[in-house]
Amino acid sequence: MTAAARRPRIGLSTSSVYPESTAHAFSWAAEVGYEAVEVMVGIDALSQQVDAVRQLSEHHQLPVSAVHAPCLLFTQRVWGVEPWGKLERSAAMAGAVGAEVVVVHPPFRWQREYARDFVNGIAALEESSGIAFAVENMYPWRTSRRQMQMYQPGWDPSTEPYANATIDLSHAAIARDDVVAMAERLGPRGKAAH
Repeated sequence: MTAAARRPRIGLSTSSVYPESTAHAFSWAAEVGYEAVEVMVGIDALSQQVDAVRQLSEHHQLPVSAVHAPCLLFTQRVWGVEPWGKLERSAAMAGAVGAEVVVVHPPFRWQREYARDFVNGIAALEESSGIAFAVENMYPWRTSRRQMQMYQPGWDPSTEPYANATIDLSHAAIARDDVVAMAERLGPRGKAAH
């Protein structure tokens, strides 16, 4: 295996071009020389359509490295409101477009039922789908006077026994976390940094 085959691909997340479209992200990724694209399933209708994503990938000759499940505050109603159904649909999209990873945020505190068995539920989805579910690091929410833990079981995936995780560098900065230390804690469980 060559060194190039062993190194991670450098991909562009479609979320990084917001409010522009998923189509723009693929076009710009190809133009700039990225090697892959992470598709954020969001409010852009194209990002929600398997066939459209597959066509963009083929047209620009860029593989989809990951599908980011619609688990942001502003995507709470994308693909319905049932969190496990969204993750199953994300896995189906990942399989259909050739991605090996679904990126997911830990549940919000108010999603108690979803959070109750999140760690085991993620493991079960990986087993049933054959897709890696990389739980993304988040951050505590802060006001001028206090800090609030808004994610359950927590915002740091390295503290839970997830098989796969991903490090968002901007989230780590907000959390004031050392990304190198987090990557070391995750070891081989870390799938990507973005």
